[in-house]
Amino acid sequence: MQKLWILALAILAKVFLSLGLGLGMGPELALHLAPDTLPDVQEEAARAVIQRVIGPRSSQLFLVEVSRILDFRSFQISMLDSGQILIAGWDGVSVCKGFHHYLKYVLERDVDWFKMRIELPTNLQLPNVTIRSTSTTILYHQNVCTWSYSFAWWGFEQWRRHIDWMAMMGISLTIAPVQEAVWQDVYTQLGLSGAEIEAHLAGPAFQAWQRMGNIRGWGGPLKPEYQRLQELLQQHILRAQRDLGISVALPAFAGHLPTAMRRIYPNGNYTEVERWNSFPDPYCCGLFVDPLDPIFDLVAALFLRRVVQRYGSNHIFFCDPFNELQPPVAEPDYMRSTAAAIHNSMRSVDPEAVWLLQGWMFVKNIYWTDAMMEAFLTAVPIGRLIVLDLQSEQFPQYQRTDSYYGQPFVWCMLHNFGGTLGMFGSADLVNNGIEAARRMPNSSIVGVGITPEGIGQNYVMYSLVLERGWSELPLDLDSWFKHFARTRYGVDDEGLQQAWQLLRRSVYSFRGLQKMRGGYTVTRRPALNLDPFTWYNASDVLEAWKLLLSSRAIIPLEDDKYAIYEHDLVDITRQYLQISADQLYVNLKSAYRKRQVARFEYLGSKLLQLFGDLEHILASGSNFLLGTWLADAQRAAPNAADKPNFEFNARNQITAWGPDGQILDYACKQWSGLVLDYYRPRWALFLDDVTLALHSNRTFNSTAFKLRVSQEVELPFSNKSDVYPVEPMGNTWFISQNIYERWKEYLRDTQFLHNNRISVNLKLGVQ
Repeated sequence: MQKLWILALAILAKVFLSLGLGLGMGPELALHLAPDTLPDVQEEAARAVIQRVIGPRSSQLFLVEVSRILDFRSFQISMLDSGQILIAGWDGVSVCKGFHHYLKYVLERDVDWFKMRIELPTNLQLPNVTIRSTSTTILYHQNVCTWSYSFAWWGFEQWRRHIDWMAMMGISLTIAPVQEAVWQDVYTQLGLSGAEIEAHLAGPAFQAWQRMGNIRGWGGPLKPEYQRLQELLQQHILRAQRDLGISVALPAFAGHLPTAMRRIYPNGNYTEVERWNSFPDPYCCGLFVDPLDPIFDLVAALFLRRVVQRYGSNHIFFCDPFNELQPPVAEPDYMRSTAAAIHNSMRSVDPEAVWLLQGWMFVKNIYWTDAMMEAFLTAVPIGRLIVLDLQSEQFPQYQRTDSYYGQPFVWCMLHNFGGTLGMFGSADLVNNGIEAARRMPNSSIVGVGITPEGIGQNYVMYSLVLERGWSELPLDLDSWFKHFARTRYGVDDEGLQQAWQLLRRSVYSFRGLQKMRGGYTVTRRPALNLDPFTWYNASDVLEAWKLLLSSRAIIPLEDDKYAIYEHDLVDITRQYLQISADQLYVNLKSAYRKRQVARFEYLGSKLLQLFGDLEHILASGSNFLLGTWLADAQRAAPNAADKPNFEFNARNQITAWGPDGQILDYACKQWSGLVLDYYRPRWALFLDDVTLALHSNRTFNSTAFKLRVSQEVELPFSNKSDVYPVEPMGNTWFISQNIYERWKEYLRDTQFLHNNRISVNLKLGVQ
């Protein structure tokens, strides 16, 4: 009876809010958007998460309860007379967050993207604690690009683990962008032919940018069979998320249409979208229909009704009409009418519609003047638009817009572009930036989020942001990083904690406006005008690496702690080799400029040796294998005939990114197989050509080299079919130790020092 009464109160609250009596900031807005999932369902879903994480036996030690009597999105932990731990939460997500808190801060065990199974001792005595969390608002996760860079080949087994992780982190809002099957039906109903639809829909690794109007058709065709499988998968994902109380934003119509729409409606008010990243015909320049044109409302209604019918609704819809695209008219009145028309198209289908907008189009874009932004943002009633301030840690827009002119916004850390590997982050900026946003006068912040284009790297930063988002007060980062090391490896060791403090004060200490990711020598097309940089002392990474290596004997073998340790060893070895390659390159440029042939050849040989070491260490790590990415792509294909195109999509996205290298190396990965057959061959070709130019006493022909490397290495890679290992090879610790000793010796080698000066920090600009 109590649960029925609680449910009735929640429903009444939503009714009042829908009548406009409370819709606004903070918990009121989030409550309005919360799924109408029964408490019993959320409790069962939370129990299932706990069971999957710690197993059926250990899960009996925990009882769960969903209670709306608690403060909004809060949890309480207490011990019952039975000795069991009761975790009560406002919703299923809050319960899972409470469970994670107990695991991490009471039992000193933690999860991450690669570890979602915790082994508890059979004789474990649960500590008697009473914990009450402070309430929070929205915790958001995902970027529209994550679905292509990281989720492209996932099946439900992978999604199940990820949704469990989301719930345990307290994530309460996300997106569900799969929409191609809906568009297939809409375009067919409008009169487009199968060939015209096929020419528009991009391939499985490039759907994110077709959805935003940036490209069309590249990587296709996208067969209807695959569209249907993706739709079924998303329905499964949505059910699992909503059962836990996670709200999901669905796609709305932003105005982008196939070029063939001109044949159906020749008198429509269209604008041809500008060419994005030099994509050639027929892969660029779709149509943008004016939101005031009747065609816009027609298409929007046809699309959104089907979306809601197939996926249900939490009254949240997302679309980004001008993602990296300039609007056709640079006038505030146009922007005001455009935003109002887009939101009205949502309300025509769902009167309670709230628009979730990625604020990326405002970042570093001189087109968007203050007047244009204000007109666009205030055209929607306050509280009916939520803005994701997409890169708050580096380029916050909420300050410039006076808290988005009153519209609620989510403080987000973007951090990663393209799913690239490389240790980096801004721990202090995150910790203090969230606090500053909350304390800003008239702040309209309603939550904190992570919006990486790709996941699977730098887990420490994402764990930090989400924990900081739940906490009302700034974290003590010294203590937080020490505890991170303790729970990560299952041992209270000063050396391991010191290693993470060194990383915190080096790779995770970035401040500035430079692009701090992806532009590493090892993964860039070779040239003589690259400009790598670091903001920290390479010696700190070397010392952290040494401390990790020396801790091997104390890492527990149980609970997969050693597997996490090996993952980190691969990552830090890779990081130091990445830094060393940047340093070698700076000196290679110097040797070329001074025409020092012997020095150039010596440094070149060391660089190629570095690529060999990089390949060797990556091959030993299960999370650093090209073979896994390619095998997953082939497994995702609906039938054998589609497998070659799916592999082409997978290969092209992480290398050329387009028919002729339009976004070359943007989504670069430091993976075994990719280093061996793509990155090293490029640099070997470059070193040969430059060496020949030096011996011939002529200038290196960069134009000729670009053409040659493109034709011989880069473009052919997308069409290859080599099979790569999907299991790691070799002993990670021994491989890492050998590489450490070799590169440490180079620091003491007078010839190496004389030729390379690698001991001097790159940020000093040594030549």
